[in-house]
Amino acid sequence: MPAADLWTFTLEDAGTRTLTTRGIRFKKRDYVGPWMTGQAGIQVRVRFMPHHDHRIEVYHAATGRYLGPADLADQATDEQISAVRRARSARARRLKKDLQASQRERYAAATQPEAPRRLGALTTAQAEAELAQATGTDLSDLALRDLIPPAAPPAGWRTPASLAVLTTPGLPAPVPSGRDSDSAQPGPDGRTVQPTTDEDGDAL
Repeated sequence: MPAADLWTFTLEDAGTRTLTTRGIRFKKRDYVGPWMTGQAGIQVRVRFMPHHDHRIEVYHAATGRYLGPADLADQATDEQISAVRRARSARARRLKKDLQASQRERYAAATQPEAPRRLGALTTAQAEAELAQATGTDLSDLALRDLIPPAAPPAGWRTPASLAVLTTPGLPAPVPSGRDSDSAQPGPDGRTVQPTTDEDGDAL
């Protein structure tokens, strides 16, 4: 069997795509080839070599006929790729240095049982500088908790005051689903009262 045919056995299937005027969309990037002229709108099947993301192989989705290769559009220049690799290496060295510094814990010697005492004094300026560099690295600090406040609970619910102040009165209240909503009965003050259930979850 020719080497070119053996190479096709190493390709992975990525499913079907629609060929557009911009080429083929694969992994959020566009791939184009000279043979695509006048072929927009057809369904194609994409196959690719793992880790070789500069080119894909394209086949007709219905017949399986090989159409041709497609190369990554708008590829970065060699200078840009070299700059990116240098930046990645510098970032990796910084992360490695920070990791080594965080693991370098020293403790005072002890001659009798006592709580361990860490060594390594810091000035106020050093502590503030290190904390400033760490700002924005914690994902929990980046979360916008109050971007979309929760809707106000139904009037019949007993809501803690701490939660009630965080809700948005203008949003519609959630409607209970399931058999509880079907069996809810109006209370003496007109509010909806959910049925009482026993330990097994059956309505009383």
